[in-house]
Amino acid sequence: MVRGLLNKLASKSLSVAGKWQQQQLRRLNIHEYQGAELMGKHGVNVPRGAAASSIEEVKKIVKDMFPNESELVVKSQILAGGRGLGTFKNGFQGGVHIVKADKVEETAGKMLGQTLVTKQTGPQGKVVNKIYLCEKVSLVNEMYFAIMLDRTTAGPLIIACQKGGTSIEDLAEKFPDMIIKVPIDVFKGITDEDAAKVVDGLAPKVSDKKESMEQVKKLYKLFCDCDCTMLEINPLAETSDNKLVAADAKLNFDDNAYFRQKEIFALRDPSQEDPREVAAAKADLNYIGLDGQIGCMVNGAGLAMATMDIIKLHGGTPANFLDVGGNASENQVVEAFKILTADDKVKAILVNIFGGIMKCDVIASGIVNAAKQVALKVPVVVRLEGTNVDQGKRILKESGMTLITAEDLDDAAEKAVKASAS
Repeated sequence: MVRGLLNKLASKSLSVAGKWQQQQLRRLNIHEYQGAELMGKHGVNVPRGAAASSIEEVKKIVKDMFPNESELVVKSQILAGGRGLGTFKNGFQGGVHIVKADKVEETAGKMLGQTLVTKQTGPQGKVVNKIYLCEKVSLVNEMYFAIMLDRTTAGPLIIACQKGGTSIEDLAEKFPDMIIKVPIDVFKGITDEDAAKVVDGLAPKVSDKKESMEQVKKLYKLFCDCDCTMLEINPLAETSDNKLVAADAKLNFDDNAYFRQKEIFALRDPSQEDPREVAAAKADLNYIGLDGQIGCMVNGAGLAMATMDIIKLHGGTPANFLDVGGNASENQVVEAFKILTADDKVKAILVNIFGGIMKCDVIASGIVNAAKQVALKVPVVVRLEGTNVDQGKRILKESGMTLITAEDLDDAAEKAVKASAS
């Protein structure tokens, strides 16, 4: 859990280096249809298709784009994997279907507006707001292709396997010798030799090697030009007309490149994100939603991690990671409380502030104002220490609020766990 949280936090730390960072950003993930459009613009072969958000749009796409097709692929669009094996809460099985043209509207109607549960969404699932209609492509071979950032080589790494269509973890376990890795010198870029190694690893059966190398180069150029952190195509397929096609792809982008990739970041779909995190982003708060019962409001990433750990040590579970940072305003503290109290799973709130740049009296004023705006129905444990701590404690005492005070972190965690259980 800690490594995952740190990876997330690394992409959204506060900085005064750029004015664009007024709103916190997550590592951007885009829908399949958006990725296909982006790849197509960069000369990568992708199946012909279009996205629809209503049955009327479905009808128009079928009529205008696929008037002569007997079958089409209907794909639900959510930001999670495992769609094909997923189940809708309305009972409809599978988020990806190949259907007759006259059954497209019926299938789309069972997907649009419905919640799809997959192995990656958790039991709550995700709502399908769009579907992707694609031509049915005759595939003769499926392979795996990815470009990622590699710490060992300090640059892009291309991963290829001649077998695709399933998870890379399964491929690595069953066919470890088939997976090849080609590091790319970030200063030289991809060479013909690099591209040839990748194609040899893919071992295409019918595609021309030179044309396949050009597709690999175009994918690498897209990766660099668009500031991707990951580009994964599974399957990268060969068609019956001897083309190499990106049949399904997943792309992630570096948040720090927002200032030069505004068109790509405009593709962000907040409806697929945790609403708590969306609200926190608008308030410029570092927030990660979890599944526990104790809401945490802390200043500083290290202190936040320590607070979560000590809550677990005392038998509790944190409901979130919320770092208000070193220069949070009173309004941000109020917004933080609104987010914490809006979570039905939260049974207690632990405020743990070590005042340095962040002053304890500002936090205290924020807590008091939040109590005036939000009905605090759960116990609040407060531990303040550091700059202006006496003023902060006086503000809380004079407010008349019923608070549980703590002297140190261990005491605060123990009281928060006890309060959440009562």
